[in-house]
Amino acid sequence: MSKHTTRRRFIVAAGLAGTTFLAGCTGSTGGGNGGTMGTATTDEMTTESTTEQGDSMDGSTPTDPASAPRATIDRFSEAAGTLMVRTDENGLPGPDEAVDFDQGPFITQGLGPDGEIVRYYNFDVQATTPAPIYALFREGEDTPVEGQLNVVDVIPGDEGYNDFWHVHKVTVPEDYEANTATSLADIEDAGYEMEATDMLVNCPVVPDGSTASMRYGDEDTGLVEGWYQGMVVSYFQFTEAALTLSGESVPLSPIYVTFNVNPGEDGGGPPSGFVTEDGSDQTHNVVATLPDDSGYSPLWFVNIYDNADFDGVSDLSSATDAEQLASGAANVNCPIVSVE
Repeated sequence: MSKHTTRRRFIVAAGLAGTTFLAGCTGSTGGGNGGTMGTATTDEMTTESTTEQGDSMDGSTPTDPASAPRATIDRFSEAAGTLMVRTDENGLPGPDEAVDFDQGPFITQGLGPDGEIVRYYNFDVQATTPAPIYALFREGEDTPVEGQLNVVDVIPGDEGYNDFWHVHKVTVPEDYEANTATSLADIEDAGYEMEATDMLVNCPVVPDGSTASMRYGDEDTGLVEGWYQGMVVSYFQFTEAALTLSGESVPLSPIYVTFNVNPGEDGGGPPSGFVTEDGSDQTHNVVATLPDDSGYSPLWFVNIYDNADFDGVSDLSSATDAEQLASGAANVNCPIVSVE
């Protein structure tokens, strides 16, 4: 059995009228809760019809994901990365090389609003405009097509890629066979009806075999799979809090950070690394919200404070009192995975 067999569905379960929906990057048709991102009634969904319902895909046959080609993933190319771009000096993993996100520079220990010890992954700068992801439902059914991988049309390095995905519901005929559609082009050519919900999911596309073993809750930490232009891609899922659109954007939450060399000085800012306590990985980077807070978002609005104030920063109040050198320096995807 393939190591991906139990996770290949990469479903987003969205309910129809009078029911509730579950949003996430993975799950099971047997009632498991992996990938659950909360519930809401369909009255709370914002939808827009983008195409008219068409006939089934005449002449098309399903594709077995286990034998399909895989897309090459490189998060650290100049096209894909911002803060994390591969050089001879930093030795970041090469194209399609599995990434261990449980080691530096991909995991950071910081502080919560009241001085809690928090850990979060670093998935680099992301835009506030999410990318679409397409989940397929047969007519009259309120669960996704069993065995069907969700469909995306961008991967790291493509224009418009984002770790944050805006969930679109696609309605297919009753006789649709799973994985007949393996690309957005297939969906559009078939004329299937698409509805844009207000749901967001945080699912970074990574090379197959990558690992990130920490989560805030009891989520599945393994990889899930989706279709990209007829090729299979792998994703992590982070569902520590339900996410919905803020207008047309991914919501933001503030974080306060400081670097070994202040921005504006030679070698200053991110290249110099975060200041840490002596003999420790503990930074005094402070997040303004935690996953259980109503305003939480894993897309952080980065504020930079003077490293001269490092010793005096121990919580959100002291972080905001420190001398601020920059506000909104970047928006970074850093899902919190533990709070102590």
